[in-house]
Amino acid sequence: MIRVRFAPSPTGNLHIGGARTALFNWLFTRSKGGKFILRIEDTDRLRSKKEFVDEILESLTWLGLSWDEVCFQSERFDLYREYAKKLLVAGLAYEEATEGKGVATIFKVTPQKIKVNDLIRGEIEFDASTIKDQVLIKSDGTPTYNFACVVDDATMNITHVIRGDDHISNTPKQVLMYEALKLPLPNFAHLPLILGMEGGRLSKRTGATAISDYRKMGYLAGALVNYLLLLSWSLGDNREIISLNEAVKLFDIKNVNKTAATFDLKKLDWMNNQYLKSEDSAQLAEQIIPLLKEKGYLAEDSFDRNYINSLVKLFQPRLTVVNEFTDWADFFFVDELSIDPKAEEKYLSRDFSKEFTAFNQRLDNLDKFEIDTIEATFRDMVQELGIEAKILIHPIRVALTGKTIGPGLFEVIYYLGRERTKERLARWIKKENL
Repeated sequence: MIRVRFAPSPTGNLHIGGARTALFNWLFTRSKGGKFILRIEDTDRLRSKKEFVDEILESLTWLGLSWDEVCFQSERFDLYREYAKKLLVAGLAYEEATEGKGVATIFKVTPQKIKVNDLIRGEIEFDASTIKDQVLIKSDGTPTYNFACVVDDATMNITHVIRGDDHISNTPKQVLMYEALKLPLPNFAHLPLILGMEGGRLSKRTGATAISDYRKMGYLAGALVNYLLLLSWSLGDNREIISLNEAVKLFDIKNVNKTAATFDLKKLDWMNNQYLKSEDSAQLAEQIIPLLKEKGYLAEDSFDRNYINSLVKLFQPRLTVVNEFTDWADFFFVDELSIDPKAEEKYLSRDFSKEFTAFNQRLDNLDKFEIDTIEATFRDMVQELGIEAKILIHPIRVALTGKTIGPGLFEVIYYLGRERTKERLARWIKKENL
């Protein structure tokens, strides 16, 4: 049976690179009916924190990457010492005292050529003569990364090690340890790095943000997973939207690109918008309601959920991230409207008392206050006034919303309601002109 592992270190949150590695491991094993093992590499006692473990588990769960087994390296120290002792007994390792710190166990590296058939990169050859002797157990009793990996992967029956290509330099060291312990080698596959738009490694400015932060910013899990999938893998035919379930059926590790992937936040934003457009409005509203409560726009329990669902549907096509809703739609929830000064100068510097008064009167006279009747009475009015609709649409929009762009004006008027619309327009009607 195929068995793979994702092995994060809980010295920090799960970031884009780690999430992509987890995704490709998960897809590979799920596509072949195997097992996905989560191994928490918490041997660094000082830097490993429970809050990071919790964040990693929560982020993987949110992304939909379920695991079949989980283990912690900190619970396996006896096992590492046992395997180190085997190498000592065989004369393949030696001990070295460190002044005041204890005794370290060190592996003897034998100069030789090492060949590894990487599933992504093909055959890679290493020269072990450039590798110095490797510490197995440090003087404080903790195992080193490479040795713990070898022992864990072997005893967990890991068949495929799929990781970032920043680990390529570790591969020959681990191969030597496998051979010295007479353990079967797993298959190796090294994923290309993810670079920022400027070509360097990811930084916080270029996308190296925790998965939990992307979640807080309002990205959908499906969109983020879809985008991570495209970082080094594609279906071809310029197709970009693919669900996780469909990807399981189509994923092949051999189709992963060898060249570095570029993380483009604008592309992620586009992807998230595509997912938001097709998201169920009621489900999306459930994510937005807590944000509205946090802003003080909704009382804890006394609000019309159907009304919120309608507003969500109104803004849904325009949203890049979920959190934008509270900024785009704020004018529906406040009494004191904040108007963009530039918008006011551009569209409300002229006196529209006559036009606003006429429109308010027409709204008053509407028997049915519906989107189509609102639009019809507006079109009739501008025709009677002998002006183009666009001359009045922008000033009314700014007076009602404080913004120059947004959903259709007549939808905005309908959901604001007759009285609130009239009240906001009335603020711009100068009394001396009545």
